[in-house]
Amino acid sequence: MPNIAVIFKQEISRLARREIRSQTQGLQKAAAQFRKDIAALKRHAAKLQTEVARLERQTRKETSAPVAEAEGIRFNTKSVGSQRKRLGISAADYATLIGVTAHTVYKWEHGTSRPRKRQLAAIASLRSAGKKEVLARLQQLGKKTPRRKKKKR
Repeated sequence: MPNIAVIFKQEISRLARREIRSQTQGLQKAAAQFRKDIAALKRHAAKLQTEVARLERQTRKETSAPVAEAEGIRFNTKSVGSQRKRLGISAADYATLIGVTAHTVYKWEHGTSRPRKRQLAAIASLRSAGKKEVLARLQQLGKKTPRRKKKKR
């Protein structure tokens, strides 16, 4: 005949496991739902990041000058500097409009390098642009508007 203490202990253990299971089951379901929600949010964030990257590339393509035949376009090292001064922008801002680095603009101005055909077309498109149009393009690219220097009289 089994010992009553052993049976009593087994019954208490069974009831305790049952009670613990019923209390933790809600937490397990909630944790599983949270994991699903987090995974869905991560997928959504990844989609949004790829969309932003695609839109940035598209914006860069649209704002950069259209690639035209650069056969008839002449280039002079002095023209880059004078054009930049006429527009009242820095070399970095000029480089942003063309789609190159500020160091490249510096090299063009000092005659150590020459622009490529696509860059020549972009330079040519800026020749006809005015200060307001250039500032609008810079703002569209997310660049801060440069401060205008006051003319000395």
